[in-house]
Amino acid sequence: YSLYTYVVLIIVILLNTLHRCSISIYILEYYSLYIAVVLIHIILLNTLHSCKSASGPRTQTGKTAAGRTGKAGKAVKSGNTVKSARFGKTENAWSVVVKNRVPRAATSRAERIWPGGVIPYIIGGNFTGSQRAMFKQAMRHWEKLTCVTFIEKTEEESYIVFTYRPCGCCSYVGRRGNGPQAISIGKNCDKFGIVVHELGHVIGFWHEHTRPDRDDHVTIIRDNIQPGQEYNFLKMEPGEVNSLGEHYDFDSIMHYARNTFSRGMFLDTILPSRDENGIRPAIGQRTRLSKGDISQARKLYRCPACGETLQESTGNFSSPGYPNGYPSYTHCVWRVSVTPGEKIVLNFTTMDLYKSSLCWYDYIEVRDGYWRKAPLLGRFCGDQVPEGLVSSESRMWIEFRSSSNWVGKGFTAVYEAVCGGEILKDQGQIQSPNYPDDYRPSKDCVWRITVSEGYNVGLSFQAFEIERHDSCAYDYLEVRDGPAESSPLIGRFCGYDRPEDVRSTSHNLWMKFVSDGTVNKAGFAANFFKEEDECSKPDNGGCEQRCVNTLGSFKCACDPGYELALDKKSCEAACGGLLSKLNGTISTPVAPTQYRISMQFESFELEGNEVCKYDFVEVRSGLSSDSKLHGKYCGTEVPEVITSQYNNMRIEFKSDNTVSKKGFKAHFFSDKDECSKDNGGCQHDCINTVGSYVCQCRHGFILHENKHDCKEAECKHKVHSPSGTMNSPNWPDKYPSRKECTWDITTTPGHRVRLSFNEFEIEQHQECAYDHLEAFDGEGDSAAILGRLCGSKIPEPLVSTGNKMYLRFISDASVQRKGFQATHSTECGGRLKAETRQKNLYSHSQFGDNNYPGHTDCEWLVTSEEGYGIELTFTTFEVEEEADCGYDYIELYDGYDSNSHRLGRFCGSGPREEIYSAGDAVLIRFHSDDTISKKGFHIRYISTQFQQNLHTRK
Repeated sequence: YSLYTYVVLIIVILLNTLHRCSISIYILEYYSLYIAVVLIHIILLNTLHSCKSASGPRTQTGKTAAGRTGKAGKAVKSGNTVKSARFGKTENAWSVVVKNRVPRAATSRAERIWPGGVIPYIIGGNFTGSQRAMFKQAMRHWEKLTCVTFIEKTEEESYIVFTYRPCGCCSYVGRRGNGPQAISIGKNCDKFGIVVHELGHVIGFWHEHTRPDRDDHVTIIRDNIQPGQEYNFLKMEPGEVNSLGEHYDFDSIMHYARNTFSRGMFLDTILPSRDENGIRPAIGQRTRLSKGDISQARKLYRCPACGETLQESTGNFSSPGYPNGYPSYTHCVWRVSVTPGEKIVLNFTTMDLYKSSLCWYDYIEVRDGYWRKAPLLGRFCGDQVPEGLVSSESRMWIEFRSSSNWVGKGFTAVYEAVCGGEILKDQGQIQSPNYPDDYRPSKDCVWRITVSEGYNVGLSFQAFEIERHDSCAYDYLEVRDGPAESSPLIGRFCGYDRPEDVRSTSHNLWMKFVSDGTVNKAGFAANFFKEEDECSKPDNGGCEQRCVNTLGSFKCACDPGYELALDKKSCEAACGGLLSKLNGTISTPVAPTQYRISMQFESFELEGNEVCKYDFVEVRSGLSSDSKLHGKYCGTEVPEVITSQYNNMRIEFKSDNTVSKKGFKAHFFSDKDECSKDNGGCQHDCINTVGSYVCQCRHGFILHENKHDCKEAECKHKVHSPSGTMNSPNWPDKYPSRKECTWDITTTPGHRVRLSFNEFEIEQHQECAYDHLEAFDGEGDSAAILGRLCGSKIPEPLVSTGNKMYLRFISDASVQRKGFQATHSTECGGRLKAETRQKNLYSHSQFGDNNYPGHTDCEWLVTSEEGYGIELTFTTFEVEEEADCGYDYIELYDGYDSNSHRLGRFCGSGPREEIYSAGDAVLIRFHSDDTISKKGFHIRYISTQFQQNLHTRK
């Protein structure tokens, strides 16, 4: 058949030539069926040819070293590489040639590649809303830059599960198949860059530093590796990785950092080789995919060279070369992916493609979903602009192919994400527009959810963060029990607390999300599903009295006056019963449990003063002797009003057999504790008072105008007190995410700021790259840094060199810890810089309010610029006076230390005139003993030109 095949090929070539020259379009159309028959015949001939007996094999270009020819579409292994034989044309036409390349750490096993680049996923229930949002951001990062697609699992057999395993941060490389596979995001792993890294393993990447050729690029320092972690630095076997033509990538997100798994923070485990400029490249970045990562993934999943993933709410795209014409044999794919709960409206604005029957040659296909097997919305060619297309969900697939040589302008298209609409399915997800990023302003979205008849709609929130307001007047989510806005209201939600699970009474649920034009937050993510009401069954769910339906289950309850029995289904009377104990307490069923007892002493006179060893009164909350003790009182000072924690109080009076006093008289009264129910409606802390209550907010928050809610205060603090405490926001509870707070501490001139930590717990990282507290030696973050702190170990105290210290606390979007509590105080002494403007120096931090303290030894070194001297003026001087100034005194030295020339020792009323230095430094020493103290001193110092008469002595 070989001669016949050649004749057919010549005919096809002639027809194509006619078509390229545009001599006769009609001839080509006429022969299209004939050409199709011929092509089928050729394929059959080739199939017969490939099935010939293998006896007497011949050596051919394209066979591997082992002499085997790879079939089309199969992976052909040659040495340490794997390459698909499909489209395997190289410089030798129609032959499959597999060359040796520099290996890169991507899987070479075809079964580990996810079919179509589609990766189904499930996020475990143990993660917070902010963690879920960050996982989705990481997946969208991969989608944006490659052709990989992540979808929530429905019926897929193979899928990944975000979970927490003992390995911490780990994942299987590529697709395992036959069920779920874990991607573990453990403690301190829930960072954007780390999740992107772990998803790289899921897609099919090994660690970059485990490539077989890594020794040409990095050096592994095994002595610095933590015991038990050596396996993380082993090289891969050549057969496990495939190069795909990519070079070693120091910038890869799959590369370890220099100190990963190091015995110490400053010990290298991986040392990159120097480049041609003698510089060692940076490694271990965890911020974004590198160019090499993107190129590698696109090759691994055979992404079309043309097209992209579009994730914005609006956008446009066009055929390559528009309007100058698209090239022949072009393949482009655009994947539009918006927020679940939104739909995509696609409109073609221009269309100029080669027109053929059934759009056989050049065409655009639009599919309603995330990949090429999704339902077809339309296939278009020619010059007629199609009608607008609307997706049923939040993804759309647009594919453009050209196989003719006809030159047309191409096409342009625009799309827009539209939130809300009808949802007719039994399960799915709804998110605020642009989730997991902040929702957009001025949005108004309405969803109408309908599940199968006979079921209810269940709604469960995974994340919730909408601008807070006491009546949800600005941004809010409204949920109604039915199909319309007139249906009964279930709730109007805003704030940061996840709403309780929602359940409709019918198979319809109505939802509306509204945002105004100002504050934008992360929004919400919720799952809806069909829900069965177990309590509607004839047996009432097996409950004796009341059945309460819950999402996915139910529970039994009892009428007032009854309580649930041990079987959790039957009810028994709550009062009466059989008592078999020797002693106990009996109360009526309506005992006032919400009331507290307050006791006020009118007169009080018992033996004792502070110790309360002999005669005393003890007051406890509760009835037993080991209940919470409010206090042990004696002496003559009348105690403050005492309020119990519960609805009972124990007062015990004891006296010995010696000294007797007048005793005490007290009266008690009950007061309703408004804080005992729903925390008094307070968002943070409820403080009960006699006859009322007040709400208080934690550190970093201020009370809302409604006196119940708390709103974030501006987290910028200016501290001028000589001592005090400071806390991380929301202390002692966990600090919030995405928070930045600063403290600008200023103490008395001439004194230093000392910062001591009482408690410290901030997310751990070797370089404190995530959550951290920074301290700067001066005013603002441009000053020298004193330290960058994180972890759970209490840091050593920090001391500034001047009278200012600047603190900055930053938390990111994921892990939150308890935070810190610190105490700031002052230390005298330090280095002072004299300038041409006057500065002040005070003897002690509370100068003007209190006398200087005893047992003080302070030392100040005042310096000026070279060529300038220092002038000291004592505006105030009151130090204990003694003939030789032996008790409290100030000493001055003309130089940098006490070996310099002494200018004098002063006490009493001090020097009467200014004092000048001979050089550019003056040392000032102040000493006080433990007896008499005075007001102290105030010195003004300035940098001046050298004087002729320099020294004034005592």
